[in-house]
Amino acid sequence: MIEWNELGNDESDELMIDDVEFDHPLYILYSSGTTGLPKPIVHGHGNIILEHLKVLALHSDMGPSDRFMWFTTTGWMMWNYLVSGLLTGASLVLFDGDPASDGPDTLWKVVAEEGVTWFGGGAPWFSACRRAGLQPAERFDLTQVRAIGATGAPLPPDAFRWIYEEVSATALLSPISGGTDICSAFVGGNPLSAVREGEIPAPYLGCAIAAWNESGEPVVNEQGELVVTQPMPSMPVSFWGDAEGSRYRASYFEFFPGVWRHGDWVTFTEDRSCVISGRSDATLNRGGVRVGTAEIYRVVESVEGVADSLVVHLEAPGADDPGVLVLFVAHDGHGDEDDVVNSIRAKVRKELSPRHVPDEVHFIEVIPTTLRGKKLELPVKKILRGAQPDDVASRDSLKDPSALDPIVAIAATRN
Repeated sequence: MIEWNELGNDESDELMIDDVEFDHPLYILYSSGTTGLPKPIVHGHGNIILEHLKVLALHSDMGPSDRFMWFTTTGWMMWNYLVSGLLTGASLVLFDGDPASDGPDTLWKVVAEEGVTWFGGGAPWFSACRRAGLQPAERFDLTQVRAIGATGAPLPPDAFRWIYEEVSATALLSPISGGTDICSAFVGGNPLSAVREGEIPAPYLGCAIAAWNESGEPVVNEQGELVVTQPMPSMPVSFWGDAEGSRYRASYFEFFPGVWRHGDWVTFTEDRSCVISGRSDATLNRGGVRVGTAEIYRVVESVEGVADSLVVHLEAPGADDPGVLVLFVAHDGHGDEDDVVNSIRAKVRKELSPRHVPDEVHFIEVIPTTLRGKKLELPVKKILRGAQPDDVASRDSLKDPSALDPIVAIAATRN
């Protein structure tokens, strides 16, 4: 073993390289825990190298002249994705610490001072920059930035506009969507596809991705389940401790037998751009009107006074009962809470549908999210139905381990 402070000096041990099989385990990545307890996903050496070379060298057009930075924790798969930038010869710019240590534009200062050419971050972080009224290009020289990536959640249209108006009018914006399951993305940007507000430009090479309806038929211009119909390089080798593969198969291949169902709602256009509208197992379906949670957040979080939000639908057993739509809101301190609630309900009614106006609105200090910023919709839903928090989520994977406590208290009063 080589200690970090010994790396590169003359006393370091000689680097040893062993030949291994293509699918020899490279690392174990744990899923975010947004749908339950994290899954221990085993990825293979050749699988990841081939996938990341494809994405970074071709789709990202990255090379030795680039300085690559992605704002991520080491617990998010984007850290592994970032490290693979070395495969292209690019230099990596790493940030360790509070991203607001010098104010809300701390990271933009780093991007400018370190000459970052390819910068990425979580979609919620870009939205937070917009809500804070940041104007990075006004304060810093960002002319070297030629590409910007966003993931972790759907990037809303107003964040697209903010990036082009306040960061760079010329950079290639590449919103991507994938997961820890493949340590990559299914869809994203590339230098040859148009960038349209609110859309992800194209499927990635070697990825047979489609939207299927409930009958297992492909649909276009219609929301469907995101499926992958043929193997792609970085599908998991296995789950750790799942010797027979039963948990692996149950996670992806049971809904459509033999076909990978990822659990996202997606809508493809004729030219293969797409919109991801949230988890299919957390979609709100009231009175036959189906809306992805991402659409709810786009509307709710544009209301003044809302810093963040989370919504769940508690379905009722009777066909004529629409169930209860429960919205949790983190207040940013602007405006009276009653006024915020009234504004939310009016805007949802106008921009989505009367059926998706929340029945209950609860203000809490922190929205429960993973370390990667993903909202815990399904665990919260299960807690409201009476489940114990430690049975449906790992507190170690939460950004704030105490964030579920207010949900538990609210569930107790409801039940």
